[in-house]
Amino acid sequence: MDVRILGSLSLSEHNRDATPSARKPKQLISLLLLNEDQVVSTDTLISEIWDTRPPRSVQTTLQTYVVQVRKLLSEALDIPVGKVARDVLLTRSGGYTLILRDVNFDLYRYRSLEQAGMGAFEEGDDESAVRTFGQALALWRGNALADVEVGRMLEPEVARLEQSRLTVVECRLEIELRRGRHRQSLSELASLTARYDDNENLHALYMLALYRSGYRGKALEKYRSFHKWMRDELGLEPSPRLQRLHHAVLDGDPALDEAAAHAGLSGRVE
Repeated sequence: MDVRILGSLSLSEHNRDATPSARKPKQLISLLLLNEDQVVSTDTLISEIWDTRPPRSVQTTLQTYVVQVRKLLSEALDIPVGKVARDVLLTRSGGYTLILRDVNFDLYRYRSLEQAGMGAFEEGDDESAVRTFGQALALWRGNALADVEVGRMLEPEVARLEQSRLTVVECRLEIELRRGRHRQSLSELASLTARYDDNENLHALYMLALYRSGYRGKALEKYRSFHKWMRDELGLEPSPRLQRLHHAVLDGDPALDEAAAHAGLSGRVE
């Protein structure tokens, strides 16, 4: 079965679609997918789907959604509903377990590539890291579970996935700057800093890319606008590391040239 959550939810087998169309069954199968091969309690499912306002008949209604999902899986997998209940979407004591065999799950592939890319990144194998990060990011088709109305249980899971993607993007861009691809990274960094206006590391990378591309004034303006945003919105000052980068740009510090990657000025802002 092909399963995709890095974008809109999709479950299919040989072009037979098993993706629920209704909101609540989508939440149910999404939570089971993110906890595949584990028991998800009925209380957890109820909390996800109804929050603190479940209907009086909540147990019966939840069972109805399980039956609907089992029917979709039965049609897609071309097996009886009873076999789905025994082998795929099982009733367990206090909850349900989803077990998928021979699955092509984009999340599993992403996690494998993410781990491999981070390993190469830590070892300084930039070429391998960039290639692997690119493969990992290519699996994303939009925001995770983009068409699922996530509740209190799915929301932190989706947030973790989105943070993981952003971290991979940051690491890839750090490598790109080490490789001298400053101008090529400008448009992406401009978009990312506009979207993640509180991310100091992205602002540091953008400042460095601007400086190395010959836009010293724009690099300083980027710092000033970020400084103002932090002060006005958060009542905080930029980190000492970002302030050091700012002073280095002001002074035209030679350390900001290619050697900066090794001097710690282009690295992750703590």
